[in-house]
Amino acid sequence: MNAPSFSLIKHFTMRTHWVMDYETLSNCFVAVFEDIKSEERKIFVLHDLRNDLDPFLDFLEKNITQKEWHVSFNGLSFDGQITEYIIRNGELLLDMSGSEAAAWLYEKAQYIIETQNRGDFLEFSPKDLTIEQIDIFKLNHWDNPAKRSSLKWIQYTTDWHNIQDMPIHHATKIESLDKIDEIISYCINDVSSTKSIMYLSKSQIELRAKLTDEYKINLYSASEPKISKELFLHFLSKKTGIKKYDLKALRTYRQEIVVKDIILPYLEFKTAPFQNLLNKFKEVVINPNETKGGFKYSIRYKGVKTDFGLGGIHGARNEKYSIYESTEDTVIMTSDVTSFYPNLAIRNKWSPAHLPKEDFCQLYEWFFEERKKIPKSNPKNYVYKIVLNSTYGLSNDQNSFLYDPQLTMRITINGQLSLALLYEMICEAIPEAVPLMQNTDGLETIIPKSKVDLYYEICKQWQDLTSLELEHDKYQKLVLGDVNNYIALNEYKEVPKDDFDKIKSGNPHYLFKEEDGKYYYAAAKCKGRFEFNNLALHKNKSFLIIPKAIYYYFIHGIEPEDYLASQKNIFDYCAGKKIKGNWKFVIEDIVNGEHTLTDVQNTIRYYMSKKGYKIIKKNYVDGRETKTEADKALQKLFINYEDKPFEEYNIDTNYYLKKIRSEINNLSPIVRQITLNF
Repeated sequence: MNAPSFSLIKHFTMRTHWVMDYETLSNCFVAVFEDIKSEERKIFVLHDLRNDLDPFLDFLEKNITQKEWHVSFNGLSFDGQITEYIIRNGELLLDMSGSEAAAWLYEKAQYIIETQNRGDFLEFSPKDLTIEQIDIFKLNHWDNPAKRSSLKWIQYTTDWHNIQDMPIHHATKIESLDKIDEIISYCINDVSSTKSIMYLSKSQIELRAKLTDEYKINLYSASEPKISKELFLHFLSKKTGIKKYDLKALRTYRQEIVVKDIILPYLEFKTAPFQNLLNKFKEVVINPNETKGGFKYSIRYKGVKTDFGLGGIHGARNEKYSIYESTEDTVIMTSDVTSFYPNLAIRNKWSPAHLPKEDFCQLYEWFFEERKKIPKSNPKNYVYKIVLNSTYGLSNDQNSFLYDPQLTMRITINGQLSLALLYEMICEAIPEAVPLMQNTDGLETIIPKSKVDLYYEICKQWQDLTSLELEHDKYQKLVLGDVNNYIALNEYKEVPKDDFDKIKSGNPHYLFKEEDGKYYYAAAKCKGRFEFNNLALHKNKSFLIIPKAIYYYFIHGIEPEDYLASQKNIFDYCAGKKIKGNWKFVIEDIVNGEHTLTDVQNTIRYYMSKKGYKIIKKNYVDGRETKTEADKALQKLFINYEDKPFEEYNIDTNYYLKKIRSEINNLSPIVRQITLNF
């Protein structure tokens, strides 16, 4: 299969660049490179049975002279470090045998890994590397603890055909060409999957290429927070005249944050639950080094329990039946604050204490106003969105020159209280209102259709008071598990025929209709355990068939049995799990009448099968065991894709139907239509 054609930046079109990966074993080194635009492949081995050191060094020299880049998964922290050792020590390596060279590189690899594990700086920074790198791992921020993902995990989430771990331990002495071929095959698989992930990241790479070209800052492997940090630093340095080096050294460290001193003066409430909330906040003194769990408080108002903390507001109606629909007399309103947290800082002229306040505020507002002028189709719109959102987050990052935890707390605490104020204003002015959900930057409420104009008027009053902006929409239906797990279906919107066709081809799960020569669509939003479409690659997509079936039941009215009968994609029936620490996965099975336990790899993919076995997690230190699936049903490993008729997988359909029906019944045996007292 030929790879899609694109150039990393415009002047790359006439050059070759390489997706690459290394395998370093105690006496064998394997390097695989594949052209980003074709299937051309280069393979080099360092071993006594095959020594490709001379052509390998020639190849790297060609990369340097022809300005050919390496594309990798975690290359900046591993493969690129190895490459630099090879380039700087070529003459030394040429005096060694193949196995001696491999052993030398193995020692370097172990040193690199130990250095990373200690959290120390690596020997070569990106600017020290002779061959430029694009690191897909860094670019996607998969080194962040919240998104931490190995190549094996991303292979799983992208339905890669082969997610096999390295079959040979790195300390093993390789003694045969067959074993070398096994390592090569494994390495080729990793390179091919990295290339596939590169193309899935195409728009992100092209965006970084344009930013690098425009601002002369190397952002090819930059995560979104890094882009925000670098661009804000770039513009702030130009605006203030302060050198980047000096700005980078600035921070504001605080011993404590007295909350009553940072609450906005317009935050006053009329009802006891919210008045008590405000008083509780005013009593808080925050230790900025221990904010987790530093404040928790809940209120109950109009039938909804809403939780507050030092982060965001979270509340949802908790009833036996949780399906809500607009009716002839009622409508579900949803309102979100536009760029909520950035705008709180912008409108209130807040900045990190160590930066020139006027310059910071003007620059932050400039990003917001410029973004409004740029069409969403323009990548720069997305860039400015990154800058706006990440700048707030970086105010709580001690590694950032924007660090001032008081700014973070100003934003999050006043944000919660401001949204609570809107919540109270709506419900007090419209007694029939039924609040459904409040979450960080918006809220959902059922109101009489006759009160929609009043609703907008109340929102306008809140906007005038806070200087913030609200964006409104209406839902046909809200399937509400809890504040983090729901399906929301918007009302139908009329669009031109061309837009209709484009939306339909890109979002086949939406609702579409044609009436009297006009075209309408209803968008749907799925969150949490109901998500199944366009999932972020680091997220666990286990048993995707379950949220799909639930969605099609509630939104399209298709019974789960009928939906499953029509779905033949084996990957949608698969789950993925990963393990670390003192644990391992073990297959528990009966073979020829004997009870067997077989160790398997640390990242697994499996499906529920009528003809399978149990996969358990076993602690090899204390012997503890837990099942990967609590149900009595059996699993079947699916490490390597098997292309066969769907029926031959022996899918245990009853397992999936049980899960789907349980979720449907827990949400609502019947559709709930709120009856308002008006």
